[in-house]
Amino acid sequence: MSAEVTATPVAAPEPRPLPAEEAAFVIDPATLGFETTEEVPVRPEWFGQERALAALQLAMSVPDAGFNVYVVGLVGTQREQQLGDLLREFLRSKPVPGDRVLVQNFQNRDRPRAFYLPAGQGKQLRRDMQELIEDLQRLLPETFRQETFEEEKEQLAERFGHEGEEIAREMEQRAAAKGFALQPHPQGGILFIPLKPNGEPMSPQELERLSPAEQEELHKREREVARELKAMLRRQQALGRRLAREVKAAERRVAAEVVSPLIEEIAQRYQSPEVHQYLQDVREHILDHLELFREPLKELAAMAPPVPFPLPFSPAALAESAFVDYEVNVLVDNSEASGAPVIVETSPTYKNLFGAVERVIDPYGRLATNFTRVQGGSLLRAHGGCIVMNVVDVLSEPLVWRALKRCLKSGQLEIETYDPFALLATTTLKPEPMQVSTRVVLVGPGDVFQLLYFLDEEFRDIFKIRADFGYETDANAARERFVSNVAHIARSEGLPPLRAAAVARLLEYGARLVGDRRKLPTQFAEIADVMREAAFWCQQEGQDVIEGAHVTKAVEQRVFRLNRVEEKIRELVRDGVLLLDLDGRRVGQVNGLAVLNVGGYDFGRPSRVTAAVSMGSQGIINIEREAQLSGRTHDKGVLILTGYLRRTYAQNFPLSLTASICFEQSYTGIDGDSASSTELFAILSALSGLPLRQDLAVTGSVNQWGEIQPIGGVNEKVEGFFATCRAVGLTGSQGVVLPIQNVKELVLRPEVVEAIRAGQFHLYPIRTIDEGIEILTGVKAGSVEEPGTVHYLVMERLRALAEGLRRFEAAAGKEKKADASGAPS
Repeated sequence: MSAEVTATPVAAPEPRPLPAEEAAFVIDPATLGFETTEEVPVRPEWFGQERALAALQLAMSVPDAGFNVYVVGLVGTQREQQLGDLLREFLRSKPVPGDRVLVQNFQNRDRPRAFYLPAGQGKQLRRDMQELIEDLQRLLPETFRQETFEEEKEQLAERFGHEGEEIAREMEQRAAAKGFALQPHPQGGILFIPLKPNGEPMSPQELERLSPAEQEELHKREREVARELKAMLRRQQALGRRLAREVKAAERRVAAEVVSPLIEEIAQRYQSPEVHQYLQDVREHILDHLELFREPLKELAAMAPPVPFPLPFSPAALAESAFVDYEVNVLVDNSEASGAPVIVETSPTYKNLFGAVERVIDPYGRLATNFTRVQGGSLLRAHGGCIVMNVVDVLSEPLVWRALKRCLKSGQLEIETYDPFALLATTTLKPEPMQVSTRVVLVGPGDVFQLLYFLDEEFRDIFKIRADFGYETDANAARERFVSNVAHIARSEGLPPLRAAAVARLLEYGARLVGDRRKLPTQFAEIADVMREAAFWCQQEGQDVIEGAHVTKAVEQRVFRLNRVEEKIRELVRDGVLLLDLDGRRVGQVNGLAVLNVGGYDFGRPSRVTAAVSMGSQGIINIEREAQLSGRTHDKGVLILTGYLRRTYAQNFPLSLTASICFEQSYTGIDGDSASSTELFAILSALSGLPLRQDLAVTGSVNQWGEIQPIGGVNEKVEGFFATCRAVGLTGSQGVVLPIQNVKELVLRPEVVEAIRAGQFHLYPIRTIDEGIEILTGVKAGSVEEPGTVHYLVMERLRALAEGLRRFEAAAGKEKKADASGAPS
């Protein structure tokens, strides 16, 4: 069946292109009301974010647990830092939380005690304890060397010496009564010397002359003396212990006269009962270990000869470790803080968040630790305020997510030894749990929020607030605040002031970023980058004020750095490698537009879209889908085409066609429905036999009623086709057919606007398929009953295809029946 036109086409009205004034978006610098940003009052603020700011304000104000925040919509590498600055403003008037300290637990050394003190008192307690020990190291040795104390010790020694002498005399008398004298041995021990009746010692010869009975009697008396001597020695040892106890009691009493006033003086500075109890424990421990203070260990260490390596019990080692028990480990110091803390944790590892028990190698080469090696984490430092983290970083760290949820649910934080790669546990040190009230603010993408909300049941109970930052706001309401933020960035970063024309270019660029001339971006990361680059070009030219030309050059240079692939594609079109007709007319062929992204740079690429129809019943075949290059949204757009054809042409007979559509020379994935109108125009051309203009490109999606719907990336698509036409050669008739809804989003580059103003390039906004087909064919769309119109010609072709298919199927049925009747029975 041929595609010949069976009726004289009815000419369509001449299309009216969009005037250059409506295609352009230019802000007059005179309307801004200043010459340079030096005249602009600076009021840096997060404009256009009322919804997100209200959510954050609520989260920072409600004291109940669970009102932690998940922030979506923030962009830029400094988004956590920017959010931290905002939260500091919220929490500036909040009270400063207290300090956290860790001290020795003298009753259970594996369980250090944690205190919560008013801000500044943690450091004060540490200083007080340091001064206490330094004072005692000086005062106690002096006290022990005092003459009165020495006399007291001498009196004790003399009294106990007399008692010892009495015991010794008693023993000598008992030994003499049994015929023995006691004599100390030079190498230790006591010798028993047998005595003659006159009291003189017996000679060896006299001992030998004793009869066996006399010798047995002598040995018997010797054993009796030995037993009595042992009893005497036990009495002397007990006496020595009594002496040691009384000396120690005397030392304790004398030391207490020094220690107690110093401890009491410190205790008066603190209201905490925990500190008072701790100081009493310190007092008892010092009095129980006065040997540490008998001689100044630091002086002994200084007098000791140098050694090539540390010895476990050297004076230096003892001096370093002797008084560790009395140190104060300040985990959190808020002495210089103002307002509640806001911590931005850029590396939320387990150690950084929850703290850790650090280990060292002791003089024996073993891993060891003590309470002074305990380090607090950022969650502890953020107590009373909030902590900001990136959710992807949190989820990426081993064990962090589970531990974070446990901490937020219980309100308690335990600092533990964490080493996931250790084979054996090396310490049992476990500080007491600490109460924490920290508001956690996670920053991340919306899809991660959705996953956590639906897959983690605890998440919705712990993170009850979602702060949604938008990326755009109304331009009329926000222009003044936009300009104020521009002035703030320039002043805070030391950039040259901006001329009003430069700010106007930034406003235009901001509208382009959000894709709508009625809007402005609410997030300044890219605007600030353009300002910095414009400042560079300004300084390169030796100027003191950033002009509009500098902003324009900064934007152009950003494009130049990124558009190598775009220029290569235009080169391939110009050289005929990528086939694209930019003039003339063709049946079943039209230029479509797509947006490509290469490394964050978007640009428009024209592509040839073709359609071929034939008799059949397969409907519309999407070649991209058959090749598995089509996304779901594109597939949906193709299915809508079938709906349009049914509604428009198949009310009295079924559609009987097979039509294939294809993006020619496209070998990568295609998605989106913005080309559905383009594909429909190609099919209508193939059915009607009417050729389409090749000097126009088309973009826009369509619904089943034939209404054109807006699309994204309209600026990139228009500029992409313009650049391609200019590379090959402008003819004066080229242009783009686009949805009328996208006109308000046009923020085109100056060269495109100038070409439109000069009549070298044209934009044709349309509302319906009928308007578009008339522009492309020059033939009136009409209706299926109006001869010579597009719809009439399409209907005639569809009728012919249906009739041809009916005849074919009837003939095939007859042949099948004849074959069946002629077959042998």
